[in-house]
Amino acid sequence: MSDISIAGDPLAVPHLLPPVPRHPVTVAEFSGLARAVAADRERWEPLVDYDATTRWYHLLDRGPGHELWLLSWLPGQGSGLHDHGASSGVLTVLRGRLTERSLGLGGERRRSLGAGAQRVLPPGHVHEVVNDSLEPAVSLHLYSPGLTRMTPYGPVPAAASGSAGPGTPSGVRAGAGTGGAGRARTAPGDGERPSG
Repeated sequence: MSDISIAGDPLAVPHLLPPVPRHPVTVAEFSGLARAVAADRERWEPLVDYDATTRWYHLLDRGPGHELWLLSWLPGQGSGLHDHGASSGVLTVLRGRLTERSLGLGGERRRSLGAGAQRVLPPGHVHEVVNDSLEPAVSLHLYSPGLTRMTPYGPVPAAASGSAGPGTPSGVRAGAGTGGAGRARTAPGDGERPSG
């Protein structure tokens, strides 16, 4: 007698198979993951650092189909206008206040985001994030899939800020153009650096 003749074919009996590891696949699940990480202050708070010359960031986690980045923002620091290529994003403010300026077909829109605020960013969303408050800020950025390309955009002329176009792509990858990424606290070769 064989094991299969006694127990049956394990592929035919799903309850005998080990559970498939679950990972986020929907916007709601990614938002929930970001909220769970934000609530776990012991996980991220000891890692936070500030740099007076540029924004600081740290790759907090990389999982199936996503990356989590921790960023700090001193007053006046910003990301510059950019998109995240084909990646979707979830921006969660952990401490302080940030301002998001986004551009789209409806023109320019500004949002003030305080601690606990969360924004879901679709692929191709053109925006910039700035700490225009007087206090430092910390944010969590989840990207799905992980960042492979970011497009920085040149300044938008005042007359064009209400138009349909988001500005002129500079054609440079993240960290190489104006408003590029800040100084990383990750191991070399960790890939792209987030803008916001």
